[in-house]
Amino acid sequence: MSTSSIPSPAAAPGAFRRFLDGDIWFSFKNSPMAIVAAVIAALCVFCSVFAPWVSPHNPFDLATLNLSDARLPPAWLEGGSRTYLLGTDDQGRDILSALFYGARISLFVGLASVLVSMAVGVGLGLLSGFVGGKTDAFIMRVCDVMLSFPSILIALLIDGVARAMFPNAHDELAFGVLIIAISLGGWVQYARTVRGSTLVERNKEYVQAARVIGVSPYRIMVKHVLPNVMGPVLVLATIQVAAAILTEATLSFLGVGVPPTSPSLGTLIRVGNDFLFSGEWWITIFPGAMLVLIALSVNLLGDWLRDALNPRLR
Repeated sequence: MSTSSIPSPAAAPGAFRRFLDGDIWFSFKNSPMAIVAAVIAALCVFCSVFAPWVSPHNPFDLATLNLSDARLPPAWLEGGSRTYLLGTDDQGRDILSALFYGARISLFVGLASVLVSMAVGVGLGLLSGFVGGKTDAFIMRVCDVMLSFPSILIALLIDGVARAMFPNAHDELAFGVLIIAISLGGWVQYARTVRGSTLVERNKEYVQAARVIGVSPYRIMVKHVLPNVMGPVLVLATIQVAAAILTEATLSFLGVGVPPTSPSLGTLIRVGNDFLFSGEWWITIFPGAMLVLIALSVNLLGDWLRDALNPRLR
C-alpha cells in the first residue's frame, strides 16, 4: 500500500465539518420550527447585545428626554411620530430603544443565573451519584427541602435578607442578589438529573476499567462520567434560560428585581401596567410581547434539542 493513499492530517475533517455531517445539524435543517425559533432568538440576542448601536435613542440618557413627547402612540396611530416607532412611555422614553436595553438586562440575568445553577447542580449531582452513601442521602434531602419552596418565594426571601443586611448598597448589589436568588431555586433540577445519569454511568465497564488501572475517583468523575451525563443537562439548561428570564421579569414586576435606573423587561411591564386602562396600551404590551418572544423561542429550541439528542424520540 502506497503512502500517497493515506490522508494527511490537514485533509482530515475538522470539528466544524463533523458537526455539519452530524445528526444534530441534520435534525436542525429539517425542523422549520427550530429554524424559526433560532432566528427569533438570534435577533433578540443581537439587538440586546448591541443595543447602544442599533437603538434609535438612548432611553436612559436624561439629557435627551423630553416630557412633551410622553405617552406618544406608535407611529402608525393618530398622533404618533416616526421618531418613535413604538411610541413613548410616561417619561418620553422611546419604547423600541427601551426594549433593546431592557432585554439585554433580562438576558444577562437569565444566562448568569442558569450558569451558576448549572455549575452548582452538576457538581453536587455528580458527587451524589458517584460517591453514594450518606453523601448522596444528605444532598438529596437538601434537594427535597428546596423543592418544597416555590422559586419565587426563595427569591423574595433572599432579596429581603439582602435589603436588611445592606440597606444603603442594595442598588449596587441588585444584580448579584438577583442572580443568586434565582440560582438558589434552580440548581436542584440539575442535581437530580445528573445524579440519575451518574448512577447509571458509574456501573458501566469503562468506569470499572478506569478503577482497575488506578485512576483516581476525581479524574473518573471529571474526565469520564461528566461528559457522558451532559446531554440532558444541556437540554435542561436551554429550557431553564427561559424560566430564569420569566422569574427575573416577575421579580422586577413586583419591584424587588433590578434597580429602576437599569430597568429590565419586567420593570417596563410594571411601569406600563399603570397606564394600561387609561389607553396607553403600548407601554406594557410591547415589553410583554418581547418577553414572550424570547421565552417562546428559547423553549422551542430546548424542545428541539431534547428530541435531537434523544434517539428514541426521532
